[in-house]
Amino acid sequence: MTKLLVTGASGLLGLNLALAVDGKDHQVFGVANTIPMRWVGFKSVQAELTEPGVIEHLLDEIAPEVIIHCAAIANVDDCESKPELAEEVNARLPGKIAAEAALRHIKMVQISTDAVYDGQKGNYLESETPHPLSVYARTKLTGENAVLAANPAALVARVNFYGWSVSGARSLAEWFVNALTAGQTIKGFTDVTFCPMMVLDLVDTLMEAIDLNLSGLYHMVGAQQMSKYDFGCAIARRFNFNPELIQPASVEDGGLKAARSPDLTLNTEKLTRALRHELPPFEAGLQKFHDQYQGGFPQFLKSLS
Repeated sequence: MTKLLVTGASGLLGLNLALAVDGKDHQVFGVANTIPMRWVGFKSVQAELTEPGVIEHLLDEIAPEVIIHCAAIANVDDCESKPELAEEVNARLPGKIAAEAALRHIKMVQISTDAVYDGQKGNYLESETPHPLSVYARTKLTGENAVLAANPAALVARVNFYGWSVSGARSLAEWFVNALTAGQTIKGFTDVTFCPMMVLDLVDTLMEAIDLNLSGLYHMVGAQQMSKYDFGCAIARRFNFNPELIQPASVEDGGLKAARSPDLTLNTEKLTRALRHELPPFEAGLQKFHDQYQGGFPQFLKSLS
């Protein structure tokens, strides 16, 4: 049984990953610095990873075989307001963890973002030079580079995912569901294109990549590209909400603090060649998201805090 250390274990990806894989072929040790995790089956601790000596202590005590570093300041607009914190957590911390992992021969997986690109062309290859537009994107790119410099055997995954979270408000999909449930009229950006992947599909992809011992940079996003507006409409239709509540709009009218890249479609051919199969289709992931909703999974997550 592989021992995994998952940072950001109260976040959307970290928590869903830990819940999905613990007790099967893997034993999960989750680390979170904010939300106490109650009633979870996996072992978890609260720790502030940026404090001196904490990383070394955790790695020596837990002795994981794999670190999946999900922890980050992920709110794009918050990073604009707190650039020093974003620099510490998103840029410097991953390199420190990667260096300690290399010393101990631990596999390191760094979760990054599609936002490292400026979105002027789309269908980006891993070999293309990023151009981040926001503090969040810039610090995440710096974190990528720090990880690979300190630990060339590490795996860096650029992702864009959705799913259910403890707060119920961490992903764009949750935002659409919450607003549509309340019958609110909301905006859907027609000029922002991306490749969303359901979080459980991302978990499966990450675990497969770890099993294959992939290293270097990979794009791990959904198989289908769409606008944020189309994404919202797809959710509305699947959940039997009224899609007319979603109004087509431009991101320039969204009142957002940080700049957004218009076309964040990423090329995933490198990943599919390595996996030797295609990525899960969007509709299958959306069905999983809806099935969890029907089964009370969002309420279960809220009970954990």
